[in-house]
Amino acid sequence: MRIGLGYDVHALAEGRKLILGGVEVEYERGLEGHSDADVLTHAVADAVLGALRAGDLGKHFPDTDEQYRGADSLALLGQVAAMARAQGWEVVDVDTVIIAQQPKLAPYREQMQLNVSAALGIAPDAVGVKATTTEWLGFEGRGEGIAAQAVALLEMRSSAV
Repeated sequence: MRIGLGYDVHALAEGRKLILGGVEVEYERGLEGHSDADVLTHAVADAVLGALRAGDLGKHFPDTDEQYRGADSLALLGQVAAMARAQGWEVVDVDTVIIAQQPKLAPYREQMQLNVSAALGIAPDAVGVKATTTEWLGFEGRGEGIAAQAVALLEMRSSAV
């Protein structure tokens, strides 16, 4: 078994959709980035890549490559999961937390969970999605950006051993 840790942060910006866990969240600003800037999905992808000891999301999908401009981060996560399977690993459990003062994310968490689990090819109950505020402290509390953390547990398939 292997464990990986992922972290991502993006600044909030005018004129962008707010996408978290593949869900369009109603909010007056979105996250700035080369792709859809989905911090939750990026953190999960980095956690899986970390468990694989394969670098990070930027190594595999660089923001200098125009083919990833506006990319759907769930599709990128699906590619990361396929990479893990190709190496004989299965993602067996993921836990996440989104750090944002606003907007309130509780109404969207279940769909985020379903989207991330589908991209990884695992059961929804193997994916935890939580959200927390920073009590108005830090860049998240000031409404400058949103961050996410994730941890992923991978297990070598018995047929690959």
